[in-house]
Amino acid sequence: MVDIEELKAQFLDAQFDSKDFQLDAENLLVVAKTSGETRAQFIDAEHADFQATPAFLCSLASGRHLPIDFPALGGIPMDGGKAVECFAPVRAGQPITGKSHLHDIYDKQGRSGRMIFIVVRMEIVDAQETLLAISDSRLVIREKPTA
Repeated sequence: MVDIEELKAQFLDAQFDSKDFQLDAENLLVVAKTSGETRAQFIDAEHADFQATPAFLCSLASGRHLPIDFPALGGIPMDGGKAVECFAPVRAGQPITGKSHLHDIYDKQGRSGRMIFIVVRMEIVDAQETLLAISDSRLVIREKPTA
C-alpha cells in the first residue's frame, strides 16, 4: 500500500519541470471560438485587452507529468480534471514560463476501493517572474483491488 505521507514528504513543492511558451494569436482565437467564448477580449485579436482564455492556459503542458523519480503506483490512472486561476492577462507573443511542482497528494476511499489524487501545479510566470496564472491538473489513480 502506498504511504501518502511519505510521498508528500519526498515530493511536495519541489519544482520538477519548467517550459517556456510564446502564445500565438491565431491559436488563442481558435481555442476561444471553438470553446464558445463570446467576450471580445478573447475572440478579437485587435481588442485592446486581447488575451488567452483560462481554457487555453489549462492546455499548456510541460515535458513531464510527474517528477522523474516518482514511484510507479500501479493501479488505473485517470484524468481528474483541471482548474485555472488567473491573476493577470496572458497575451499573444508574450514570453511566459510554466514551472511545475506537486502541490498536493491525498487519498479517498470509494466504493471501488482507494483512490490516490495527485495535484500537479503549473505556475505561469512572465519574464519578470510575475505570477500570471496557476493551472492545476489532477491525476487520479484507482488502486488495484487486492485478491
